Amino acid sequence: MKLWIAAVVVLCAPLCASAQIKSCDDLKAEIAKKIDAKGVTNYTLTIVDKGKETEGKIVGSCGGGTKSIVYERTTPASQPKPAPQPKPASDNTPK
Repeated sequence: MKLWIAAVVVLCAPLCASAQIKSCDDLKAEIAKKIDAKGVTNYTLTIVDKGKETEGKIVGSCGGGTKSIVYERTTPASQPKPAPQPKPASDNTPK
């Protein structure tokens, strides 16, 4: 009986492990939600092949370990500078 239970556990282990693998898009959404909750703005999350050289920080692994999710800070879009206000004309004429 113990041997039969052990055999079932060994055969079902891969099925249980595959149920825990998240899709890359789901994991990326979860990570983005956590980052947004901390008030962080101006960032990107990118899904890349595992081992690919990147400048960002790896914050997750998905696709059964074949892909990585990379976090990278971005610079805020520069806002246009307001047009200079014309100076009021001063009356410098002699009286």
